[in-house]
Amino acid sequence: MNDRPVYLDESRSFEERAKDLVSRMTLEEKVSQMLFNAPAIPRLGIPRYNWWNEALHGVARAGTATVFPQAIGMAATFDEDLIKRVAEVISDEARAKHHEYARKDDRGIYKGLTFWSPNVNIFRDPRWGRGHETYGEDPYLTSRLGVAFIKGLQGDHPKYLKVAACAKHFAVHSGPESERHSFNAIASKKDLRETYLPAFEACVKEAKVESVMGAYNRTNGEPCCGSKTLLVDILRGEWGFEGHVTSDCWAIQDFHLHHKVTATAPESAALAVRNGCDLNCGSMYGNLLIALQEGLITEEEIDRSVTRLMMTRMKLGMFDKEENVPYTRIPYEVNDCKEHRDLAREVAIRSLTLLKNDGILPLDAGKIKSVAVIGPNADSRKALMGNYYGTASKYVTVLEGIRNICGDDIRVFYSIGSPLADQYNEGLSRMLGEGPDRLSEAVSCAEKADVTILCLGLDETLEGEEGDQGNEYFSGDKADLSLPKCQVQLLEAILATGKPVIVVVLAGSALDLRLADEKANAILQAWYPGEEGGNAVASVLFGRSNPSGRLPVTFYRSTEELPDFRDYSMKGRTYRYMEGEALYPFGYGLSYTTFEYSDLSLSADRIQAGEPIECTVRIKNTGKYDGYEVAQLYLKDMEASTVVPRWQLNGIRCVYLKAGEETTVKFTLTPRQMAMVDDEGNIILEPGKFRVFVGGSQPDDRSRKLTGKAVLHADFEVTGEPVRF
Repeated sequence: MNDRPVYLDESRSFEERAKDLVSRMTLEEKVSQMLFNAPAIPRLGIPRYNWWNEALHGVARAGTATVFPQAIGMAATFDEDLIKRVAEVISDEARAKHHEYARKDDRGIYKGLTFWSPNVNIFRDPRWGRGHETYGEDPYLTSRLGVAFIKGLQGDHPKYLKVAACAKHFAVHSGPESERHSFNAIASKKDLRETYLPAFEACVKEAKVESVMGAYNRTNGEPCCGSKTLLVDILRGEWGFEGHVTSDCWAIQDFHLHHKVTATAPESAALAVRNGCDLNCGSMYGNLLIALQEGLITEEEIDRSVTRLMMTRMKLGMFDKEENVPYTRIPYEVNDCKEHRDLAREVAIRSLTLLKNDGILPLDAGKIKSVAVIGPNADSRKALMGNYYGTASKYVTVLEGIRNICGDDIRVFYSIGSPLADQYNEGLSRMLGEGPDRLSEAVSCAEKADVTILCLGLDETLEGEEGDQGNEYFSGDKADLSLPKCQVQLLEAILATGKPVIVVVLAGSALDLRLADEKANAILQAWYPGEEGGNAVASVLFGRSNPSGRLPVTFYRSTEELPDFRDYSMKGRTYRYMEGEALYPFGYGLSYTTFEYSDLSLSADRIQAGEPIECTVRIKNTGKYDGYEVAQLYLKDMEASTVVPRWQLNGIRCVYLKAGEETTVKFTLTPRQMAMVDDEGNIILEPGKFRVFVGGSQPDDRSRKLTGKAVLHADFEVTGEPVRF
């Protein structure tokens, strides 16, 4: 007779095993497992487990790990395959670190296998401090990169998860940070289905993401971590989500403290669990025993949540023999290895986005005798990192990367020029009221050099998460798009020297770069480029690599053209609905080489509603440099019966072509991509005419002016009866 418990029988399904395990727990034990820092249950062989872990652009907060560019920088690559490779590396390091720690019984925070990444919120407003955690402003790009990242994290084993990913923050969440614990985001049914939900739906349906995190705010009156509409009706009802839901940290106490939708802590805990929030990052679920006594919740509802949590742990192999779980054999030595560092450098290079170039770039090291590297972000490690980062074993700042390339042959002058957001670099200068105390030094360096590389921008202390950085006045958000005044003063002074100036911007969001656009010779958007950022920037500036990044967000001219930050309507927002002309449009980025598009063709010029259509185009590298091109397909509904985006991204292909080389690229447009969303949130493919645009940018006038190229277009017609999705 086999007395082995069902939950330890590896031949049984995870659901059977999880239900058996939960049935053996006391009520107190069940509730304890619903807290993020779940204690051990020794009599059942359950070790303690901390669910909280981060992997936004590398294993975070758990010691040494490879640090890739911040998510917004990875988004600028527009490359699904590259982002999947990054996530595979992250999950390799995650497994290696987890098992090494666990063998030493170190099971603390950030040591587990449940990672609260990626952030697939839509970066709808450039003032939002956490926007650099996202993949930008476009639902399609966010969907594709989010799916790729999750697949890379979770692996493709038929039985086990490599790690558990988490799509966050569900849903309609993008500031203001200072009000996130009480804010009610009002989103129309159309905006929900057209903009705010598609990335989450793709993460659930395509990537089979194991976890979803609720947002702090309310959406249309319901707190997201206890929303029947979001968690019951849409997530599990419509999309068939089978994993577990976690709250954002201490979000459930907001129900009664700030949202005022409940009166007591037990009521808040009960509301969250009743609507399917299984795990509490915080301590509110300690009130579930009281909620049960008060009749606010049933033990069956608690069992449901604990079963889901135990299933996730079982999918990760935590109750199986180590030798039967393939990922336990990933050696610790893979962490921070040379191959991973090389990939971090490759991704950083691919993320760099060239916004302006009058011909000064690439720099010819053979013709330059001296370079001035100036600015508060020139030698800043913090500007490499973004937020939610690990600890790199080696950081390469822009100054260090340039010195690596220049060697002993080119003199490098350096000055910080100004602080990041203050007038003084030395404390005594502030006390004595001396004014900007590094400006004259910076000007002297620029005057003495053949060319100046001016490194401006922000870091996580100026844009970040409420309560998680030093920008207390705006709680992580930006008041406007301007550079700090001291940096503007520095920029003006360096431009006034009349010497060539290349502006390198390290920041995670759109800034007002009108002055640099008007007067600088070149502008390179470097984002927060990770541990190898300095080498990547130097490689592009000196022509060792060809820039190929594209903007995943619109660079507006100023804040004045933006709607109110608290307004979640998409009217007037992002490239899909904006009314003015961008300074630098979504999808834009320059190259050192040139690519020619030709022979755009569609598989048909008329299709029945419900049929896909294929699009092919020839791309040739007609320049002198080898490099990547980001081919973009935009679709415009010419005859929609309601307001629709002027056009929207619906295809991306990254191709590497040597000088003179050409290839054919194919896109497939699905019926769902052709559908529009009406005012009631219905997704309908209507008969009518459509236009396809394909090229290296959007089809807007500003992109055409900046690139000197018009994208190709072709039309087709959909016939027959409307199709609903």
